[in-house]
Amino acid sequence: MSTELNWMQEYAASEMVELHDDGRLSRREMIVRLVTICRSAGAASAFLAACGGEGSSGTAANPPASPASSAAAEPDAAPAAKPATAPTAGGAGHLLSVRADDPDINGENVTFPRPASTMLGYFAQPAAGGTRPGVIVIHEIFGLNDHIRDVARRLAKVGYLALAVDLASRAGGTEKAANVSGVLTQGSVDDRVADLDAGVAYLDSKPDYDGKLGVVGFCFGGGMTLSFAAANPKVLAAVPYYGPTPQPPSVMSNTKAAIMANYGADDTRVNAGIDALEAALVGKTFQKYLYEGAGHAFNNDTGPSYNEAAAVTAWNRTIDWFGQYLK
Repeated sequence: MSTELNWMQEYAASEMVELHDDGRLSRREMIVRLVTICRSAGAASAFLAACGGEGSSGTAANPPASPASSAAAEPDAAPAAKPATAPTAGGAGHLLSVRADDPDINGENVTFPRPASTMLGYFAQPAAGGTRPGVIVIHEIFGLNDHIRDVARRLAKVGYLALAVDLASRAGGTEKAANVSGVLTQGSVDDRVADLDAGVAYLDSKPDYDGKLGVVGFCFGGGMTLSFAAANPKVLAAVPYYGPTPQPPSVMSNTKAAIMANYGADDTRVNAGIDALEAALVGKTFQKYLYEGAGHAFNNDTGPSYNEAAAVTAWNRTIDWFGQYLK
């Protein structure tokens, strides 16, 4: 793929092509989004050409996972029927969801400063108070929505200060952006990291924050979780869900975080980058899990790819990981 696109753009563009191939996006809307993501009609056309025209998940831009990658996947235990370490409160009817009015947590939309603009986000914390670790939550390519706010509440429910940062803030926020995927890929990866750093400064301002920092993200946010863990030495624990491997993968050699990555075994587009990520993390604390029968976005219980068994098992592992490395 063209070196003119950074990993955020390549990933977002591939996501739009996949949504089109799945019948969830018209060709016209796909083209509109690709032009914004790739920043020109010519670059969008070149991307589609590299995808074989219409594009598919097994394209030149997103080759299927190699046999070596599949062989390297660690065997996965049968998913637990119920979460052992993640209490829930029903929410929208899914097992992990936590209601916005749950009495054990306080959640609210917040604003906080960053150089030259205002950041938007959603902050959730235990109602009981007390000094606690903080976790930055990074949304999917679709921006900060109610599902990601729910994820922040899930973390607060088990004792963390959780801040979901709206990475579309530079364009007025997710709710105002006409093309969120395009907005998220404008500028550099360093710009997105700077926005997340502003979120850490917000946590620093909270008297209940103990200074121990974790990060979890999904889809585009899974890739940003890795980039953020590589760029910010304060990150002690990082949990990307089906996130693309940052380019070049060698940037991950800078991380000080303990990383646990969750992947759907059927997500060949994203899983193609696992080998490179593992190679870059040699000597680091790294664990990966591939969930059989699960595809991309298996954790999103508001979407068509939700897989409850995989989501519950991955969430339990996420909470255990934070419990081990954010002590």
